[in-house]
Amino acid sequence: MDLPEKMKAIRAQEGLTQSEFCEVVGISISSWKKYEAGITEMGLQPFLKVANHERFRKYALWLTTGEVAPESGQVRPG
Repeated sequence: MDLPEKMKAIRAQEGLTQSEFCEVVGISISSWKKYEAGITEMGLQPFLKVANHERFRKYALWLTTGEVAPESGQVRPG
């Protein structure tokens, strides 16, 4: 699973529309649509906004490595 697919999976797991997700993490909706569609590569700053956000931090290990560590609270969507 590539990064755009992972980001979409997180958003879907959390039950958020693209617009709601963008409002939560502070990313413009136009940029986010391009990231999710794979049109534009996500830079470090938007990635960190998601990975470091309190609500989505539980997915940080999975986002970066594809691994999970449930004993440490690190999970994957689904």
